[in-house]
This record gives sequence, C-alpha cells and structure tokens, in this order.
Amino acid sequence: MYVLRRNKDRLRLHTGFCHRKFSTIANLELDGTTTSDYITWVGKSANPIPLLHQTLQRSARTGSTMEGKACHAQIITIGLRADTLTSNMLINMYSKCDLVSCARKVFDEMPERSLVSWNTMIGSLTRDGEEREALGLFLEMQREGNSLSEFTVSSVLCACAGKFAIFECKQLHAFAIKMAMDSNVFVGTALLDVYAKCGFIKEASFVFECMREKSVVTWSSMAAGYVQNTCYEEALMLFGKSRIMGLEVDPFMISSTVCACAALASLIEGNQVHAVLCKTGFGSNIFVASSLVDMYAKCGSIEVAYAVFRCMEERNIVLWNAMISGFARHAHSLEVMILFEKMQQMGMLPNEVTYISVLSACSYMGLVEKGRKYFELMTTEHNVSPNAAHYSSMVDILGRAGLIVEAHNLIETMPFDTTACMWGSLLAACRIHGNLHLAEIAAEHLFELEPDNAGNHVLLSNIYAANKKWEEVARTRKVLKDSQAKKERGKSWIEIKNKVHSFMVGERNHPRISEIYLKLDDLVEELRKLGYLANTEDDLHNVEESRKRELLRHHGEKLAVTFGLMCLPPNAPIRIMKNLRICGDCHSFMKLTSSFTGREIIVRDTNRFHHFKNGCCSCRDFW
Repeated sequence: MYVLRRNKDRLRLHTGFCHRKFSTIANLELDGTTTSDYITWVGKSANPIPLLHQTLQRSARTGSTMEGKACHAQIITIGLRADTLTSNMLINMYSKCDLVSCARKVFDEMPERSLVSWNTMIGSLTRDGEEREALGLFLEMQREGNSLSEFTVSSVLCACAGKFAIFECKQLHAFAIKMAMDSNVFVGTALLDVYAKCGFIKEASFVFECMREKSVVTWSSMAAGYVQNTCYEEALMLFGKSRIMGLEVDPFMISSTVCACAALASLIEGNQVHAVLCKTGFGSNIFVASSLVDMYAKCGSIEVAYAVFRCMEERNIVLWNAMISGFARHAHSLEVMILFEKMQQMGMLPNEVTYISVLSACSYMGLVEKGRKYFELMTTEHNVSPNAAHYSSMVDILGRAGLIVEAHNLIETMPFDTTACMWGSLLAACRIHGNLHLAEIAAEHLFELEPDNAGNHVLLSNIYAANKKWEEVARTRKVLKDSQAKKERGKSWIEIKNKVHSFMVGERNHPRISEIYLKLDDLVEELRKLGYLANTEDDLHNVEESRKRELLRHHGEKLAVTFGLMCLPPNAPIRIMKNLRICGDCHSFMKLTSSFTGREIIVRDTNRFHHFKNGCCSCRDFW
C-alpha cells in the first residue's frame, strides 16, 4: 500500500513496503517534476510499467539517484522484481548513477538473467574499475553455459587493459579466435587496446593489420597505442596512411598524432596536422587544443602555442596547465606567474600539476623566495597536498641556488620515500657548486635506485675530475666499466625540409660532414674575433688541452647549428634538439653565433629550452 501526502510545495512518497537495503527509500522527498509523474501513475494509470521504465531511463540519463531509488521501491511494491527487462533497466540506472554495488545486488537477486543482464553488469564493473570482479563474472557466465556476444568479450577485454599480465590477454585472444569473434570490429579494437596498454605493441599492431573491418575508434586506439608505447614515428605513419586512404578521423586520433609530433619535436608535421584539424573542424575541441599547445611549446614555438591558447573561448584546467607548463619550459617565469593569477581570476583553481609547472619556473630562474611562497600556498590557500614531484622541484630550486645543505635537509625530512629525481638534482647541484661530500652521498643513493644508469657514475666522475681527484676518477670509471650500466650517448638533431639530421660528437657518417666541418672551422675563427675561447673546463677528460678543444668543437649541437646555417633561409630560426644537457662551452658558442649571424637559435636540451638571440639566452645563463 502507498499514498501520497502533500507537505507545503513538496510531495512526500511513503511506501508501505520496502525491501532490505532499499528501506531507506521510505519518506523520500521528490521534486515537483518527479512527484507529478507519480501522481499520474497512482491516480490514472492502469498499467504503471511503461511509466516506471520511462522514469528509470530518465534517472539513468540525468544521474538522478533519488528518483531511481524511489522508482525501485515501487517496483518492489508491485512485485516487478522478477521481470527481467525491468531488472536490466535497474542495473543500467544504478550503473549510470555510479552505484555499482546496488546494481550488483539487483543482478544477484534476478531469478533469470538474459544476455543483456550479463553484458550490462560486466560493463558496469569495468567502468567502475572492478576489473577482477568483471573477469570473475565472465568466468561464471561461461561456467553456467550462457551464450556470449561480441559485446561480452569486448567488455571483459576492456577490463583487462593494463591490469593483468600478458597471459590473461592471450587467453582472451585465443577465446575470441575460438568463438570466431576476433574479426569483429568491437572485439578486435578491444584486443589491440588491451595489448597496447599492457605494453605489447607488436601484438596490438598484428591484431590491427589482421582486422578486415576497422572503425574510427579502431584507428584512434591504434594511434593512441603507438604513442603510449613511445612509437611516435609509427603513429605519424598511421595518421598519414589514414589520410591517403581518405578515412574519417576523430579528435582522439588527431590528439594522439599531435602528441607524437610533440614527442619528436617535429614542427613541420605538427603544422600539417594542425592544418588537417582546422579543416575537419576539431580546432575548437578543448583536448585537441591542449595537445596543440603542448606540441608547439615542445617544438620551440611558444608564441604559436600561446596564440592557440588565446583563441580558445572555453578553457579547462588541462588547457591552462599546458600553457603554464609551456611557458615554464621556455623560462618565461613572468608569464607563468601572470597566468597562474589569471586562471584564478577566471574561477579556475590550480591543481598539483599547475604547481609543478610554477615551481619549475622558479627553479629555472633561481627564484628561491618565490618558490618557497608557492610551495606554502599549495596547502594554505588551495588545499593541494605536496607530493614527491613538488618536493623534488623544491630540492632543485634550492640546489640550483647553491643552498645544497638545505636541499639535502629537505630530502631527509620530507614525508615521502626519496626518488632518483631528487638525488639527481642534488648531485647536479653539487657538480655546479662544488660540494664533493654531498655529491658522494647523492651518488650512493642513485647507484642503489638506478643501478643501470651510467650517467650517475659519469657525473660523479666529472665532479672528481673538476676537483683534480684523478685516482677517484679512475676508480669510478672502473666501477662503471665493470658494471652493466650504460651511458646514453649525446645526440643532437635538426629538421630541414621534412628530414631529420642527427649528429653525435665527432660525427663522420653525415653525407655532407666534410663541408660542415669546414664551415664550422670558419665560424669558430669569426667567433674568436668576438672573444670566443673554448672553455676546456667543460671537457673533463684527462687529456691534453688541444685534444679537449677538438672534442668541444665537434659537439653534436655545434655541428647541427652549422648545418642549419648552411641550409635554412636567412630569416628562419634554427631549432635544435638534444638528448642531454647542453654544456657551458656550447652555450657560449650559441650566444656568440646568434650575435654574429643575426639568427635566432633555439636549443631544447633534456631540461629546458634555450632561446639565443642577439648574443643573449632566455635562461640568463642559469641552467
């Protein structure tokens, strides 16, 4: 039995009977729209089932939990719990309202389950992050001999993505083949997505190539898989193939392709993709715009990145963070702080990602007091708990400013386990400021945390060399030689006419290398007239001074900038990428070259961007 009673301008629904955990639905207040439906139902409807279904569908669509629960109470009251269609709609409603435990209770109490029931429940568990439970339900479904559909298999495959080992992935792949579902577009797309997220990109690519039918989602998933597994060239080739075939692309594929361009610092391809997305109308998509801002910033075109940012009428936290991060990477600390204040004026609160960029900007510019201020603001004003990355940034700020003891104390007292990044910052600071004692402490921690990273051994060896401790240099080099650690070789590259040219120190393989060396020799002679003298302190090999000067002259970035001067138009900026930190001698060389040639030279090293113009660098010689 149930009645409706009016209480001022609201109606209160009282149920005479409620079942188990849904007893809390009694005395539930409903808004005017909902109660009018129930008035119609109680007063006029001879068959309440269509209205119940409509209400459940509306609750699922709008996320109205209270309305859905009230409807559930009426379903129990009039004895509709055994109706399979109604129960399926209840499961869907609770799932869409993020009440998966309630959905599971309805599912468990169903006397009969159709295929839709199983698919809906497995999909709900997957979306809620209950991957193990979803897989268990799939196995239970098999044991009971229930029929399966491609949606069942694709749902459970999604549950496995990135959560289980390759064994489970291959088992499901074999099952799909056995059931002749591997050629289905939904199953195939889910399979390649699982393999890609588990790091098995070759298997993902194999599934993709074997699919006879591919949807837009299939292509997007493959592109995202390549990017997630750092196969950036393959992602660009896939995008090119889709364009040649005249296939439709969606914002997700565009975004993945832009991310690939950003990772490769490939500005030419980035510009081409930007043109494509403008033609397809995806330029206003906020996530695509965020990828564009990040791409242009990482390719050295911070002005274009800001132009994209300014053109967006709608801006979410991802877009703000992309722009702030870009400015920080280019050492535009004033712009970082202005945007930090402006985003708050626009009603957007900074999050932990925002603060990482702000603290990085303070680190690059040596702004110790500003860094301390922002570090304190995190908790006092914005309720953002500092994580290990924020502490690492503070260590870097203090270390770069020469406050090495304070940086070490911060590491020792922070409420997190230390990371290799923290000790690496401290070791680098010790190299700059000559603290041998703390350098040895930092190096010992790094050897334990990163036993295969030869760079830490080399850096300690260089610190010993700078202090003329040649016996320690020899011992450190011997330890490195006897270990399995490998040092990454320095490499610089430049993109000219859609082709990437790479250079290592003493490069001999480039087809125009003889011409490059001649041009470099002439350039060095001209720079000497401006006061350039090779800083042999930046080459810490125990060799003759003349040999040190030769090694410094043939660094990869010097070869790359020389080739850029030979090939690029007079007014075009020269953009160089480097996989290691630029040395002091190359930094001085770039400043003088920009003054002598009147060219802007942009160098992205492993830490940041350096914009050389008119004999000055954007980092103000602090890096």
